[in-house]
Amino acid sequence: MDRFALIAPRLFDGESFHEDLVLHIEDGHIAALSDRTGPLPQLRAEGLVTPGMVDLQVNGGGGEMLGPTTDPAQIARLLDTHAKLGATSILPTLITDSAEVTARVIAAGIACRDLPGFLGLHLEGPHLDPARKGAHDPALIRPMTDKDLQRLLAAAQALPALMVTLAPAAVSDAQITRLAAGGVIVSLGHSDCSFEEAESATRAGARCATHLFNAMSQPQGRAPGLAGAVLAGSLCAGMIADGHHISLPMMQIALRARSAGIYLVSDAMAVTGTGDDGFTLNGRQVLRRDGRLTLQDGTLAGADITLPESVAVLTRTAGIDPARAIAMATSVPADVIGASCGRIAAGGRADLLTLTEEFRLTAVWKSGRRLS
Repeated sequence: MDRFALIAPRLFDGESFHEDLVLHIEDGHIAALSDRTGPLPQLRAEGLVTPGMVDLQVNGGGGEMLGPTTDPAQIARLLDTHAKLGATSILPTLITDSAEVTARVIAAGIACRDLPGFLGLHLEGPHLDPARKGAHDPALIRPMTDKDLQRLLAAAQALPALMVTLAPAAVSDAQITRLAAGGVIVSLGHSDCSFEEAESATRAGARCATHLFNAMSQPQGRAPGLAGAVLAGSLCAGMIADGHHISLPMMQIALRARSAGIYLVSDAMAVTGTGDDGFTLNGRQVLRRDGRLTLQDGTLAGADITLPESVAVLTRTAGIDPARAIAMATSVPADVIGASCGRIAAGGRADLLTLTEEFRLTAVWKSGRRLS
């Protein structure tokens, strides 16, 4: 159906709620919004209509991970897997790997640059701090060379967006400045840096922090660390709201400290969208138990939650205002990377969700087509 009208009894447009709107959808885009029906075939949405969600940290899903076997077909499958789970726009994310694998993933991403919902790539490493390696393979972590920098600058010009997670211990402020000037979205993470080092990297051009509170120096009375720099400063930050990576009180504290700039990420891994009880990461077994993904030693290795489920945790468990929680999964991450998704507006792509009062996902439209 190329042309239809979707009647939305309640709608969140990315910033605020509205009642009784009609979305006129033509050729995969929202042609107009109105308060009355038109001549098009009509469908009535059951539940709250929201923009398709936007996930800036997606390592895998559907039994696959970005890595040595990545090709354009795999990225297309990841887009489909996550769209059906509510994230209609994603940044596929490569966890620390070799230069050869990184180059392969970048090439596959460039080939997918025009696919609906493909926002670009997120390279999480390998230029990290071994002291905060988390589940990353320490044998693959290394300082940034000029060859690495040139590869990233070239990729940033060829991709819709490129986010790179790095640590000041492995990258100089001068390199951060060159990356930022070349269009790379620099995100600080997997770092034991001091508050002062984080502030210096921010002045150099860093804009974000990766999975707030996880794999980073923590706030203390006389040493605020990287997490403290996020809470006190201007860095945007992703948050994994599964209740395992961050406690509910810390989520509340962070969102009280920062009125804007914090967005939800899934940190999805291969098991997302499957019933699998584990997978292999760089030759190490990751176990799936009770909503957690861990290495054999208990180290968290990604998360087992979707963005709609994350919104439910924030609203129903942490008591966060629903408008803010949904924006953290839609318009806020879209704005971080300068993407046009994450909102319901005339002219935008018709990526839409319906959610129950409990924020359970019930339907997905991507480019105006309802997904099964």
